[in-house]
Amino acid sequence: MNVQRSEPVSVWDLSAPLLEGPVWVGRDAALWFTCIKTPRVHRFDPASGDRKSWAAPAQCGFVLPAADGGFVAGLQTGLHRFDPVTGAFTLLVDPEPTLPGNRLNDATVDVHGRLWFGTMDDGESAATGAVYRLAADGMAVRSSPPVAITNGPAVSPDGRTLYHVDTLGGDIFACTVADDGTLTDRRIFATIPNAEGHPDGPTVDAEGCVWVGLYGGWGIRRYSPEGELLETVRMPVDAITKIAFGGPDLTTIYATTANKHHDADQATAQPLAGNLFAFDVAVPGVAATAVSQGI
Repeated sequence: MNVQRSEPVSVWDLSAPLLEGPVWVGRDAALWFTCIKTPRVHRFDPASGDRKSWAAPAQCGFVLPAADGGFVAGLQTGLHRFDPVTGAFTLLVDPEPTLPGNRLNDATVDVHGRLWFGTMDDGESAATGAVYRLAADGMAVRSSPPVAITNGPAVSPDGRTLYHVDTLGGDIFACTVADDGTLTDRRIFATIPNAEGHPDGPTVDAEGCVWVGLYGGWGIRRYSPEGELLETVRMPVDAITKIAFGGPDLTTIYATTANKHHDADQATAQPLAGNLFAFDVAVPGVAATAVSQGI
C-alpha cells in the first residue's frame, strides 16, 4: 500500500541552484535547510509562513541542531558551529585540510548524538570524498572507502544500520554500526541505474524504510529495510536532493531540489526547480537527534 497521501506542492519559491540538507528541528517547529551554491542557511516555519535566510561564508551542505541549542553546519572549509542569533560560523574541525577541492555535502545524527557526514569532490568527478564520524574528542574519523560524491548518511531507527550513497556509482550501501561507531559489514543495499536518476540524500522513516531523492530521476523512492522498492513519488521537477519528515506528527515530507544543471530550455520547462516542496504521507519519520558528541 502506498503511503503518499497528497501531491507535492512548492512551499517556498527559491529557484535555487542546489538546495540540500533539510531537517525538521522540533524545538522551534521549523524546517532548516541550505543552498550549497549561493551559499545560504534557510529556515521555514510552516505554521506562520515565516521564512528566514542567513549568508554562509563558504559552500554549505547541511545545518543540524546541537544539544546545547545551537547548530552544527558543514561548509567547504569544515565543520562549524552556527549561531542563528548572530549569524556567526565558528570552525570546529576541518576533516580534510589537504583537500581544498573537496566540500562537505550531507549529514545525519544517530540515536547516540554522533554526527555522521560526507565529503565530496566539488568538481563531482574525483574519488576524493568519504564518510566521516565526529568522535567524542572532536576529531573526524574517516569511515568509508573513497567516493566522488557521497550522500547521506542515514541511520536506521534502532541506530544499528547506517546507509550511505555513492551518487555517481548509483549504489546505496548499508553498514552495521558497532557500539563504538565503527562501521562493519558494508554491503550494497540497492542500486539505481544512472538512466533512472542518481541516488541523492537518503532518509529513514519510523518503519525503517529508506527514502532516497533522485537527481535527474523526477522522483523519490521508498525502499523496505531489506532493499525492496516499495513506492515512487513522482515530482514536478527532475532533481530531488533530499527529504525530511516534518510537522507536529512528522507526516509531512519536505523535499529540497536543484536547477544548477538546467540549460535554458530545461529552465523554461521546469519553472519550479530549485524550490522547497511538501507532501503528506501515512507513515511518520523519526525525530531528529541533536548533535551531542564532539562539540
